[in-house]
Formats: sequence, structure tokens, C-alpha cells
Amino acid sequence: MAQKNNLQFSIREYGPSDEHVVMSLFHDGVIEHVYPAFFKAMSHPDHVGVALSICMAGYVLGGSSYFQALFFGSAWAGLLYYCCHEIYHGYLTRRLSTDMADIQANYLGNPDSGFWVAEVDVDSQPKVVGIVAVKGERRVEEEERFDDWNGGAMGAGSEFVQDAGDGSFGELSHMVVVFPWRRKNLGSQLLRKALDFCKEQGYGRLVLDGSSPQTAAIALYQKLGFVQTSSHSNTHANRWISKLARINVMRMEKLI
Repeated sequence: MAQKNNLQFSIREYGPSDEHVVMSLFHDGVIEHVYPAFFKAMSHPDHVGVALSICMAGYVLGGSSYFQALFFGSAWAGLLYYCCHEIYHGYLTRRLSTDMADIQANYLGNPDSGFWVAEVDVDSQPKVVGIVAVKGERRVEEEERFDDWNGGAMGAGSEFVQDAGDGSFGELSHMVVVFPWRRKNLGSQLLRKALDFCKEQGYGRLVLDGSSPQTAAIALYQKLGFVQTSSHSNTHANRWISKLARINVMRMEKLI
């Protein structure tokens, strides 16, 4: 049953007719992090030093040419942007070929999982302005939690989070809110929908992975009681790409 609040939006289960708009939201929600990641990488002290050195080298090699200095500096900036784009685009490609390839089968066809969309009335017409998904994981050993970003196992890393019962938990993914509807409590409502679902399923916790450029999302998770339990800088991209992009992936969890 749809949930409504005083902002006149509703949260309902995903339907086949939502496929086009959901895919568009998912794509934009992932790729929008490229620029924040790029600016964060560019402002890192190590990268600032490298940029200045490269510009100076261009200036000297070009015979005191400011154009050559600018060209060398732009090449360095372009390399950092490529690294950031490669990481998020690679993540997008992987998800589109796995769970997002068939939302109906992978989420709605699985009683342990769920996928929801948020709607708002625009000129008396419903418009999808947000999405969120939870994938249930049952009978998973505490010692091995698999992170979607690097495909490897991570240790628990914290004594704060302990599973109850059989170790089942829900994994949050694909939470996206369209820009004009951010800071209007919609993100909190989507997250609470995911938490309510996990509670109904009897999961001991809800876990998620966030990247360091997602500052607003991480602040929201912390506000609602999520705690960071581990962090790493490994991605599916080549190691040198991950190193240059300087993107940290944080696992956060909340007991239910």
C-alpha cells in the first residue's frame, strides 16, 4: 500500500511500466558522482603538488610558454577525470548487467528483496522522483561480507554490529532522489521504507556501501543511525585508476 506524507508524494512497489524512468534515474544517480569525485581528487594535496609540477615542466619545456603549462596541467586534470568516470561508469555497467538487468525477477520475484519508487503529483500527473531497493541476504557468515565495489570479502571490522538470529540482513542499493526533490525529506522516507521492509523480513541489520564523494547521502545515513564499520579504496577498476581517483568506499550498517 502506498505511503503518503504532507508533501504529497507516495512510495509504492516498482511496476513494469516504471522501467524506462527507473533506468534513467539509476543512470543519472550514479554518473552524477563523477564531478564531485573529480573535484575532490583535484583538491587533494598530493594531486595539487603534481599538477603544479606538471605545469612548471610544461612551462620550462615549452620555452617559458604559458600555453604549454596550461596544456600539461589540463592533461593531468583530464587523466583524473577519466579515472573518476571509469570507476562510476564501470559500477553502472556491472549493475545494469546483473540485478538491474531484470528488476522484476531479481527483486519482486524474490520474497527476500524489494524495489520501490516514489511519486509526486506534477500538474495532476504522477511523476517518479525517487527509487530505493533492498536485496535480502540469508545465512551469510559474519566473517565474510561481500562488497559490490571490489567483489572481495571484507572482515566485520567492528564489534558494534552483531547479527541476531540466522545472520540474515538486507543490503540497500540504488537509492536515488531527483535533484529538485532533495532536502524535502524524501530521502529519509525512502530509507525508512527500506528499514521497515527489513524489519518485516526479520533481518538483523540493513547494510549499504557509499563512496566518499556522496557526502549528503552519508550525512543522511548517519542522521538515521547508520554506523561506518569498514572502509577501503579498492574498486573493479585497475589499481592505478583507483589510486589516482582516491575514492574511498565505506560500508555502513544499522541494527534493526
